[in-house]
Amino acid sequence: MRDRKCIVTGEVRDEAQLIRFVVSPDGEVVPDIAAKLPGRGIWVSAYRASIEKAVAKSHFSKAAKTNVRSSPGLPALVERQIVRRMMDDLGLAKRGGQIVTGFDSVVELLQGRHKPALLIEASDGAADGRRKLLGVAHAQGVVPAILDCLSNDELSVALGLGNVIHAALKAGPLAVRLIFEAGRLAGFREPKADAGPIPAPKGTE
Repeated sequence: MRDRKCIVTGEVRDEAQLIRFVVSPDGEVVPDIAAKLPGRGIWVSAYRASIEKAVAKSHFSKAAKTNVRSSPGLPALVERQIVRRMMDDLGLAKRGGQIVTGFDSVVELLQGRHKPALLIEASDGAADGRRKLLGVAHAQGVVPAILDCLSNDELSVALGLGNVIHAALKAGPLAVRLIFEAGRLAGFREPKADAGPIPAPKGTE
């Protein structure tokens, strides 16, 4: 990750905290979620409010030094594209046998030899199940990253299964990329309500 300057705030941030945009040949501002499209990149902090301000205050035209078109629907488009990218990666993880689903399977993985790098919790799932899984992780001395910005429906579609609430992903490039994208998506969605304290492992109370 390299440092880039947000055209709205003027702050220099890591690319992981920004969204890259480019101007299409017909003068339309388009998001470049993967940061691979040709052309001069225009960077905005990965927050809905920042992109809304960039559109409303003509920051894209100022950055491009020419008149460009930026749609009010740009923040929603960015959110959809991040979600789509995450869902595609979850599908790859399932096909590669890197992910387990279901409360009991996640507990088994947490207690096994190869600990997961990422716990996945549906944003609309009950807090009690998440709290219990975090308690198991804590008891095992594991501090996995938590992905809780995708809904039950989104997880279920991505994994081709019904009613996915709990899942866990093994360490690897896909886990790293999902953690990266979840950090950016957090700027477009309400944070998950606190699931409560993690129980201390036995013998440490």
